[in-house]
Amino acid sequence: MIRLLLAAGIALIVSLFGTKFLIFWLTKHRIGQPIHEDVPRGHTTKAGTPTMGGIAIVSGGLIGYLGSNLYRGTESNLGYTRTGLYVMLAIAGAGVVGLADDWIKVANERNLGLNSRAKMLGLLAVAVAVAWALASRTNVALTINFTRGTLPGWELPKLAWVAWAVVLITGSANAVNLTDGLDGLAAGSASFGFSAYVVVGFWTFRYPEIYQVTDALDVAVVAAAMLGACVGFLWWNAAPAQIFMGDTGSLAIGAGLACLALATNTQLLLPIVGALFVIETLSVILQVASFKATGRRVFRMAPIHHHFEMAGWPETTVIIRMWLLTGICTALGIGLFYADFLGTGATG
Repeated sequence: MIRLLLAAGIALIVSLFGTKFLIFWLTKHRIGQPIHEDVPRGHTTKAGTPTMGGIAIVSGGLIGYLGSNLYRGTESNLGYTRTGLYVMLAIAGAGVVGLADDWIKVANERNLGLNSRAKMLGLLAVAVAVAWALASRTNVALTINFTRGTLPGWELPKLAWVAWAVVLITGSANAVNLTDGLDGLAAGSASFGFSAYVVVGFWTFRYPEIYQVTDALDVAVVAAAMLGACVGFLWWNAAPAQIFMGDTGSLAIGAGLACLALATNTQLLLPIVGALFVIETLSVILQVASFKATGRRVFRMAPIHHHFEMAGWPETTVIIRMWLLTGICTALGIGLFYADFLGTGATG
């Protein structure tokens, strides 16, 4: 428990002050976010807002995770593990891909960074490396599960599991990236997701005979570090945002959530906890498919948060309501996880 608190606390402080420094440095050097023309009219005033704030999120998460092991009490044998390190590697690797995309945008002063093929190849490289490492060098179960290793416990050959993991990591990274369109929306929603995996990881650690997840505590520490980092960043990113996370933050967050699900054998729980990210992605898929097939749009604008803006909702209203939706879905996911635990006959 001390490691969890240390990870979250250190990450929060690093992210909080690191983000403030980024705002100062980026503003001084006039490095700001170009705004795409195809956005609601109110977003044009945000042009020039400092971006790449995801650097503070990734740095805060990494330092919080590494700093958590400063405490060596009764948990002295529960330090860094390969699983935890590989999850952090995925977060950092996806963050680097996002950083390259953000830097090209600000350097060229237009909202076009890496082309879609280059960005996807970068994400695939990170996802394949981490998925293969998890499958080959840790004891992560090569199964697809909801809340534990036997539910449903669909076992896959190593290559099939790696392919499944790659789809989950890249899909989750892109889903968070699509959600990052309003001040604080992605950071606030991700905070709920990481808090869920703090609970899942710690509970799994407490009951190894039920969940059979190795390195569960270290995985929970990663989640706690990312939770603290997101909250620290949100202090400055809440509407009206003084800085944007950019692809640096959104890709790192999405990859991190996916890897936490893989490491805790709860891949099918992730779409419930991260339901907002799923909805945002589906809205884009439906919009594109409908327009190509019929020439008509389903929504006024996609992703769906822009649809509500175009319908007249103030930006803060959209953000808060989507946070509420995310909170409800997170509570539902944790409730289902605990209900399954009670079904095993164990007592908390």
